[in-house]
Amino acid sequence: MKPPEGDESLSPAVHPAIHTATWPPLVHRVVRTVRSRHLLQRGQHILIAISGGPDSVALLSILHHLRSSWALTLTAVHCNYGLRGGESEGDQAFVEAFCHGLGVPLHVRRVGLHSPGRTTSLQAEARDLRYRVMQEIAEECGADRIAVGHTADDQAETVLLWMLRGAGLTGLSGMPAFRNQKIIRPLYDTKRQGVLRYLRATGLSFREDSSNLQPKYLRNRVRREVLPILNQLVPSSVEALCKLADLCREDDQYLDQQVDALSSFAVKRGTAGDWEIDFDVLLELPQALQRRCVRNLFRQDDHQRRSPGIQTVDRILRLASTGRSGSSLDVKRGRVLVAGHHLRFIPLSAPATSPVGQPHSTCQAVLSVPGELTWPGTGQRLQVQREARDQICAIVGKDRILVDADLVSQPLLVRNWLPGDRFHPSGMGGHSKKLQDFFMDLKIPIAVRSRIPLVVAPEGILWVVGYRQDDRWVPTISTERCLLFTSESVS
Repeated sequence: MKPPEGDESLSPAVHPAIHTATWPPLVHRVVRTVRSRHLLQRGQHILIAISGGPDSVALLSILHHLRSSWALTLTAVHCNYGLRGGESEGDQAFVEAFCHGLGVPLHVRRVGLHSPGRTTSLQAEARDLRYRVMQEIAEECGADRIAVGHTADDQAETVLLWMLRGAGLTGLSGMPAFRNQKIIRPLYDTKRQGVLRYLRATGLSFREDSSNLQPKYLRNRVRREVLPILNQLVPSSVEALCKLADLCREDDQYLDQQVDALSSFAVKRGTAGDWEIDFDVLLELPQALQRRCVRNLFRQDDHQRRSPGIQTVDRILRLASTGRSGSSLDVKRGRVLVAGHHLRFIPLSAPATSPVGQPHSTCQAVLSVPGELTWPGTGQRLQVQREARDQICAIVGKDRILVDADLVSQPLLVRNWLPGDRFHPSGMGGHSKKLQDFFMDLKIPIAVRSRIPLVVAPEGILWVVGYRQDDRWVPTISTERCLLFTSESVS
């Protein structure tokens, strides 16, 4: 099979040492997908997510086939959650050996899934953390694209799952082949059976994830029970569901463009994910576009493009329709309130008193002992005072900490976090952690991280204000003098 016409980077005449006719058929199919969907360009740096499963192994192998003719730089990333004990360690060892054999640099991240008060499924949390890790590594190594191994079967399963949830056009659009100008899915038009045939033909081994066999996960049941029945009824059901997703996505994108044209002039956005909209303009739209407008306002500041569910959106619209200034509604990611003739959203950790559009300051300031200052990034008032240990009856918490005064020196600074910052979070048994990883574990948006104040002594970070203090400076039974730090929001 000849390479697609019009792309000289695949031509043996340009690269005579490369005989594309010897490529397995699946490589040519992926080339067609990449070119027709404009997923990547010659000379780019691709970060490839590899779990060790069949899809990701095939993806890395195929991109390795294309590396010379497309002048690609390849880097791989593997996340080890440690959820399956020895099986997880075996996956990592397999991936390390596979990447070493191909000569592809590999980043391995051990990611803990121990979020207190988890509100999403374990799988959803793992997926979110995986994408955060991939984005951060892509920034570190300068990757142009992040390639993931989702197949046409994965797309069909996703569409069915959204259908069962009663989703609208956005949900039925499934997964795009190209998302956020960064995430690409080169196996988008390839069925799972095609991947397995490729692996058998090339003699490549892979790992089986035992959790994929557990019926407690709805996706597993759709994969193993529902799709086989649909394929018996309509052999082309996977292709049909993928076509449905493409059609819904085109309609969805058109409606997004229309609602943006009708409402964008009435929207003001801040720098911390906050926004406001003239609710007279919002309520003049047809109800379907009102919902879409609210969803889009939330999605544009979410790295996963998520929006509230339909019930929450309708509650927000009812709040706007009352028009009572000062009335508010708490939602998952913050608070929506009516301010004058505007509907306004204040995200978690953002100061409610900061006007939309006003930049949040970033700075470094000296905190005298005793003394206080107001941190402009969040509006918090920080105070510190000396106390004798036997005179302290304060209860410590996220807004109040105690530090052994004899273990730290001055000056004390309050500043933003910097790349490379590391501290010893209390409760971690004295182990240190990069502040970037700490923020990632808590799912703190990147835009919010730079606004969080740190109290820092010459010896190191004392307190990530509002989150965790450093374990090294916590008073002990032998402590005689303490520094009492407090934080309060300025209303």
